[in-house]
Amino acid sequence: MPRDQRRAPESQSLQSVPGPAGIPRAASHLVQDSSLKMSIRTPASLQHLAMQSLLSYQALATSGLEDLPVLLFPWLFQEAYARGHTEVLKAMVQAWPFSCLPLGDLAKSPDLETFKAVLDGLDLILANKERPHAVKLQVLDLRKENPDIWTQGYTSMARIVPSGVLMDRPTRSRHSGMTEEQPFLIAIDLTIKNGAQDDLQAYLLQWAREKKERVQLCSRKLQILQSSLSKVYKTLLVVSLDSIQELVLNEVSCSVKMIFKLAPYLRQMKNLHILKCTKIRSYHQYTQFEEWIYLHFFWAQLRHLQHLQELHVHDGFFSDGNLPTILRRLTPLKTLSLNELRMQDADLCFLAQCPCTRKLKHLHLRNLVLNTFRPDRLRTLLQPVTSTLESLALEFCDFTDDRLSAILPALIQCFHLSFFSFYGNKISMAALQNLLRHMSRLRHLRLGIYPAPLESYHLSRDLKQVLYSPRRFAQVQADLAQALTHMETTHKVQICVNKDSNWSKKYFSDSDCEFYILCPDGSWVKTRKGCAGLSALAE
Repeated sequence: MPRDQRRAPESQSLQSVPGPAGIPRAASHLVQDSSLKMSIRTPASLQHLAMQSLLSYQALATSGLEDLPVLLFPWLFQEAYARGHTEVLKAMVQAWPFSCLPLGDLAKSPDLETFKAVLDGLDLILANKERPHAVKLQVLDLRKENPDIWTQGYTSMARIVPSGVLMDRPTRSRHSGMTEEQPFLIAIDLTIKNGAQDDLQAYLLQWAREKKERVQLCSRKLQILQSSLSKVYKTLLVVSLDSIQELVLNEVSCSVKMIFKLAPYLRQMKNLHILKCTKIRSYHQYTQFEEWIYLHFFWAQLRHLQHLQELHVHDGFFSDGNLPTILRRLTPLKTLSLNELRMQDADLCFLAQCPCTRKLKHLHLRNLVLNTFRPDRLRTLLQPVTSTLESLALEFCDFTDDRLSAILPALIQCFHLSFFSFYGNKISMAALQNLLRHMSRLRHLRLGIYPAPLESYHLSRDLKQVLYSPRRFAQVQADLAQALTHMETTHKVQICVNKDSNWSKKYFSDSDCEFYILCPDGSWVKTRKGCAGLSALAE
C-alpha cells in the first residue's frame, strides 16, 4: 500500500520485514506500543528503545522503511541523525513522507559525514525524475526557524510550511519555452567570514554549485563579514539572489572597491527588505573623487529595490554629499538607522524633505554631531511622521536644553510612540523633568531611556574633565523618583549615566554607560539597556 494511503499507522508493523531472528517481532511490538504515545511532546522511553533496537540492525531499518508508520518518521530520523547512521539516513531521505525536511535545529553542530549522507539521499531523489510518491520532498530547510519541531512529533512536522522561501517560481525550458518541474529548494542563512569557512556551509555550496540546474539555494539572510572577493563571488554565483531578504555588510576591509564590485549583485536582490552596512572603510589610497564614484554606483542600485523597508548605516559609509543619492529614489521606509556618519546641515534638510522618510515607524540617530545644525531641521524631520512613529532614538547627538526645547512640540505629537531613547545628551535636571512630564502624556509609551542630567557630574580640579559623581547621582535619583511619583507616568523609566570622563571624544558606545531602572517602590536598580519583551532599534 502506498505511504500516502495509510490512515491507521497504529496497525502497521515490521513483522513482514526479513531480518535476524526475533528482532522484527520485538521492534514491531515496541513501535506499535510507542505509536499510542505520540501526543506527548517528549519521546516516551519505550519509543526510544524501539528506535535503538531498530537502528542496531541498519539493514533491517533501511529495508523496513516502506512499512514504517508515517507517525514515527521524525523520531527515527532524529535518532539516526544523532547517532550518525549514514546508510539509514540516506534511505530515510528518499522515503521522507513530508514535503519539507527541516534540519535547522538538528544541524547546529553536525558531523560532516552525517550531513553528507543527507545530501547523498537527495542525490538519489534528484536522479529519480519520476518521483512516484504522492508526497514529494521539495525543500531542505537548514534555517533555525522551528527549534521545537523535532520534539512536537508527526502533527507539527506534517503541517510545517517553510517561510521566506520562493516556492512558486517556475523554471522555463530553454528549448521549448514550456514550464518545467520546479527545482529542489535548499533554504539556509549564509555567512561569509574570515578564517576557515563552516564545513557544512562550504560543502553545501560546492554541492549546490555542481547541481545548479536541479537545485535552487535560497538564503533569506546573507551576511558578508570579510573581504575575500573569491569567497563572496562563489556564494553569489550559486545562491538565488531574489531569495535574499536581509543583507548585512560588516567590516568589509577592502572597502569601497568591494562595494563597487557588489553593486551588480545588489540590484538583482529584488526581494530585499533589510540592508545593514556597518564599518565600511577605505584602506586603500583612493582619491576622494574615486571613492565618491564607487559609493555612488553602489547606492544607485537601491532604486531597483522596490521592497526595501529597513536601512541601517553605521560608521563612515557616507561620503560628503552622498545622502541625496542614497535616499532620493527609495520607496517609503519603515526603519531608518544612522550611526556615526559624516553629515552636513544640507543632508539633514534633505532627510526631512525626502519622500522615503515620510512614513517611518522607527527612526534611530546615534553619534551624529548635531550641534552645528539648526534645531528646526530635526523638528521638520519629526513633524511628517508624528502619526506613524513607534520608536525613536536620539542618542549621543549633542542635544542641549535649547535644542531639546526646539523639538519638543513635534515630539509630544508622536502619540503612537512606544519606545523613546534620548540618553547620551547633555541636559539639565530642569530640562529632564520637563521632558519626562511631557512624555508621560503619551499613553502608548512603554519605555523611555533618558540621560542622567548634568547635575550628576562635576568638573575636575584642573577644569579639563567632566567626572561622574556617585554622591550627586544618588541625589538626582532621589529627586527623580519623587518627581515621577507626582507625574503618575505609566511608562518604564531608565536613566543612563556616562562614566567616561573624556566627554570630548568623537563617538560613544554603551560600554561607557550604566543604566538604572525605576522600580515600583521608588528605588533605582542597575539593569541593561532596554527591557525584556520590547524590541528596540538595532544598533
